Amino acid sequence: MAVKKAAECSSKALAEEVQRWGAMKQNGVSLRYMMEFGARPTEKNLLLSAQFLHKELPVRIARRAIELESLPFGLSQKPAVLKVRDWYLESFRDIRSFPDVKDSNDELAFTQMIKMIKVRHNNVVPAMALGVQQLKRDINCKVVSELEEIHRFLDRFYMSRIGIRMLIGQHVALHDPDPEPGCIGQINTRLSPMQVARTASEDARSLCFREYGSAPDVNIYGDPNFTFPYVPSHLHLMVFELVKNSLRAVQERFMDSDKDVPPVRIIVADGIEDVTIKISDEGGGIARSGLPKIFTYLYSTAKNPLDENYEGISDGVTMAGYGYGLPISRLYARYFGGDLQIISMEGYGTDAYLHLSRLGDSQEPLP
Repeated sequence: MAVKKAAECSSKALAEEVQRWGAMKQNGVSLRYMMEFGARPTEKNLLLSAQFLHKELPVRIARRAIELESLPFGLSQKPAVLKVRDWYLESFRDIRSFPDVKDSNDELAFTQMIKMIKVRHNNVVPAMALGVQQLKRDINCKVVSELEEIHRFLDRFYMSRIGIRMLIGQHVALHDPDPEPGCIGQINTRLSPMQVARTASEDARSLCFREYGSAPDVNIYGDPNFTFPYVPSHLHLMVFELVKNSLRAVQERFMDSDKDVPPVRIIVADGIEDVTIKISDEGGGIARSGLPKIFTYLYSTAKNPLDENYEGISDGVTMAGYGYGLPISRLYARYFGGDLQIISMEGYGTDAYLHLSRLGDSQEPLP
């Protein structure tokens, strides 16, 4: 009985602390700030970075934990969503129970701890996708088109997750004793979009080969010597997703045709404000009535690779498997002040415009 009472008290105290931290102000950082600060990863700077994260991460994590408890249509009670909420509460508790970071020993221990937190949250996207699928099964599918509130929540939730992972990943990467030339943590100050487009296209084509036994060509146009500062993993994820969609559309349209299969074209343009990557295909396009749906999380007919068992699946290319690729790619673009637009000609093909801000001044959005 005493044990039960103690557990109740501690969970009540935790809930109160989560509420208190969730009401605090978040502090956004820009790509430029991350580069300037990380350019000198001295012991003093790493200490300052850890002290900032020690205060900032609990605020961001608490906000998400609070939202996860008050979702509409009973989504909060779905087993997969309860699991995600527990991960957030555990991480909040871990950081809050860590003492103040005062010296480099504390900083190293803190870095190990947040590294573990990042791993704990690897499966958040597929787990939330599973929760939404569980909800869709339980309610009338006609209602799903009106679930605007859940869509807005998922946008906020995933955008916040991108931010948390970027902050942790950047801090951890600054400890690398032998960084690649031009890299500051996770940011490559001399990133070649042409090179990333090439690698992402090859990855997408090999996926297409595995699925269909062949894959359309991808032609890439642009200045091979042009570079700009960006996070390679973010750019790869977005281009991979867009090229994969184009390859699938072209492959399915021309599978039983005698005509030559048209290539997917990628054009990289470097403007003063933006670097824009256009991905064009002749895969038949999307009906105008279907265009508003392509950025939602609730319409996918794709099968979730996790089904009911989502323990131990690493998040990687499977992200594409349950129709979250486009909305999440758009969030990655917006995270550093860019955007993603899709323009389609039904009966012909689709153009995706990926805008990436060159200036790096825009503050991360704080949902």
